[in-house]
Amino acid sequence: MSTDPITPELVRQVFKGRIFSVAVERITLPHGHRLDAEVIRHPPSVVLVPMDADGHVILIRQYRHAVGRWLWELPAGSTDPGEDERVAAARECQEEIGLIPTELTRLGAFFPTPGYCDEEMIFFLATGLRAPGPADPAAHADPDEHIEPRAFTLDEARRLIEDGGIADMKTVTGLALAARPRG
Repeated sequence: MSTDPITPELVRQVFKGRIFSVAVERITLPHGHRLDAEVIRHPPSVVLVPMDADGHVILIRQYRHAVGRWLWELPAGSTDPGEDERVAAARECQEEIGLIPTELTRLGAFFPTPGYCDEEMIFFLATGLRAPGPADPAAHADPDEHIEPRAFTLDEARRLIEDGGIADMKTVTGLALAARPRG
């Protein structure tokens, strides 16, 4: 079984947007078969599991046009070019729920759709949440987002999963990661 990296050759860039790009790349597999692969190139993203002092998880409700629904989700966002993942996590937490974590615990990193997208989602447990002070940088919500944060018990979040209110895989994964014993 080969584990050598396969070097792609760019055939054409199909689309370049502000968040991701789409390319067709030619690759040669170890057994010699050549194929053109359609790939979405997306920067790494951070996913937060913000837990307040009472053990509630803070979810956000937002409209997701691609699926035509309002969903409860964990706060998340893309990293900026060259941005440290922890800096991105703290920034996204403040932008989306208005609170700054004093502690970030990395829970893992996963590729949600590796068949066609290179996005890596990096999960953090965010605790020690505090309101921003005068010395903290100002947070600015993205103009294309309308976000409603709300705290839930973990049991309430599980019921939302069962009832379809949480239909977002990153949120299901993040809640499962946060629920596992650490030590």
